[in-house]
Amino acid sequence: MSRRTPGRKEWDVRASTLARNTHNKIRSIVENLRVEPNPQKELIALSIGDPTTFGNLNPPEQVLQAVRESVESHSSRGYAPAKGHLEARQAVAEYSAHQGSIKPDDVILSSGASHAIELAISAIADSGQNILVPRPGFMIYQTLSEGLGISIKFYNLLPDEQWKVDIDDLENQIDDDTAAIIVINPSNPCGSVYNKDHLLEILDVAARNHVPIIADEIYEHFVFSGHKFHALSSLSVDVPVLTCSGLTKRFLVPGWRMGWVIIHDRHNILGKEIRNGLSNLASRILGPSVLVQRALPSILKYTPQTFFDDVILFIENQAKLAYEELRRAPGLRPIMPQGAMYMMIEIKMVLFPNMTNEFQFVERLVKEQSVFCLPGKCFEYPNYIRIVLTVPEAYLREACQRIILFCTEHVDLGDKCKDMESNEVSVPQDIEVS
Repeated sequence: MSRRTPGRKEWDVRASTLARNTHNKIRSIVENLRVEPNPQKELIALSIGDPTTFGNLNPPEQVLQAVRESVESHSSRGYAPAKGHLEARQAVAEYSAHQGSIKPDDVILSSGASHAIELAISAIADSGQNILVPRPGFMIYQTLSEGLGISIKFYNLLPDEQWKVDIDDLENQIDDDTAAIIVINPSNPCGSVYNKDHLLEILDVAARNHVPIIADEIYEHFVFSGHKFHALSSLSVDVPVLTCSGLTKRFLVPGWRMGWVIIHDRHNILGKEIRNGLSNLASRILGPSVLVQRALPSILKYTPQTFFDDVILFIENQAKLAYEELRRAPGLRPIMPQGAMYMMIEIKMVLFPNMTNEFQFVERLVKEQSVFCLPGKCFEYPNYIRIVLTVPEAYLREACQRIILFCTEHVDLGDKCKDMESNEVSVPQDIEVS
């Protein structure tokens, strides 16, 4: 005879608070852009931050061979320590020596750089606290934080100063509940690369206010000629830094999901608690793919520098192409990047009176010209769009021509030209003003 325990009268299964409050802003915005591309023109997506999408950028043979050898090894088939195999962490420590003195115990392997960011935020911030995030900036921080009850406060970047941090605004955002400052360098979506003096300014704010930094440096080696990358941790005297990076972009294998967090804490400010916290959090998924972990030492050691040089040269040439082309688009102001693989472009909305915001600009660009760019709202920065520079040259050139055509067809330079000086609107010399 069965016994019935008193309980619910009907089914009432609800999603957790974490699930309900977790939102991927880019995905939700893109999914709401319900516009069909022009069927007479092939769609060119300048929106996807995946360098492998078009098949024109591929990892070198040395990287592929390392994984082939890992497949054949019995040691790649079992569980690993939650923080990652010692040999893999040692390889990351040696590879990252430009960041400062690193021991294997300072390294926690993760399932991609986004998981590294999640580990860092979850270890250092609690519900009711806040973290400071750049605007414009990559919104994965909001996705990862808000479900945990951690608030996001934005500090502004300055488009007219190559997206440098507004130092005063950064300091004004700090309060007693600020758990960490996020610094993205080189920047997604801006493509900025901060010089040494500017990074020291950021560190000075963090030091005076006793706030640690989470450094998102996944694009640390994506730097164009004439610019130099400085690891934030290498410049820090007393500010503890959790650096997040990985294989994703530089090695052109985002799908392999191999990232890491590196703890830089010269004065033991974070103590055992944060180190243990990161280890505890890593145990939730028992570490990233062991198959890639076993290949990691060979990948990091034997990938030829010529491969990296060729990839960066290609992306830099793409940036120059897009910048020169889109400068000719009436109503647009591209901002030349210094690194990474993106470009931000301002839309002078005053010159497009039949559109009220960048969403309508993006929707109509897709509908008429089959070119898809991400609207600035994806990065908390309206009236801008972001394009990706890793597409094949022919696609990028065609996309730029279509954007120029679109702007030429929709721009209105009539009476508004009288206000151009006050609105800081520049008119391309080859566009006739009517």
